[in-house]
Amino acid sequence: MLTPKRPKLFVRYKNLSGDSKVVKYEIKKDGMTIRFADHTAYRYTNQSAGPENISKMKSLAIAGKGLGTFIEKTVKDRYLRKLR
Repeated sequence: MLTPKRPKLFVRYKNLSGDSKVVKYEIKKDGMTIRFADHTAYRYTNQSAGPENISKMKSLAIAGKGLGTFIEKTVKDRYLRKLR
């Protein structure tokens, strides 16, 4: 019997600028989780950071550029919780 494959949860951030502190991200329906180079991870949700900000973060994550700067300048500590 075959074991079903576990879906990939985190996606490696492209880091097109080459100097981002973001390493990986996971997009969920109501938010996203961000992993940073210092091994910390934060969960941002529509409720904690605002749906407009989450939408922008998702776009930047997929584009591979600007996510770390956006988090630093706009959402900062507006995360739901620190995971690590």
